[in-house]
Amino acid sequence: MDRTQFIIVTAVILFVAFCLGWFAHWLLHRFTRVSQADMDQLERMSQELHEAEETRDQAITYLQQREAELTNQLAQTEAELSAAMDGLREARQEAEEMRAYVERVQQNG
Repeated sequence: MDRTQFIIVTAVILFVAFCLGWFAHWLLHRFTRVSQADMDQLERMSQELHEAEETRDQAITYLQQREAELTNQLAQTEAELSAAMDGLREARQEAEEMRAYVERVQQNG
């Protein structure tokens, strides 16, 4: 094989390698290309996710407000219960004092 044939064979091999590489790249690009329908679906899913996150945030805010209201209402109810129990205790004590007084009056009279 002389020098000219060697150069031609080398050029052909390099050209074939280039063509195979280009074809492999085209083939890979063809199979991995994202279609417009896929992009639209991704956009729609992104929008739905954003809306779901907003709804979740609103629900969390509502629950926190409701929890604060219920905690406040519970504190008020406990305060009222404590006042009622104190009043009941005083009323029982007064009733006991009145019974003792009535019994003493009946025994002396």
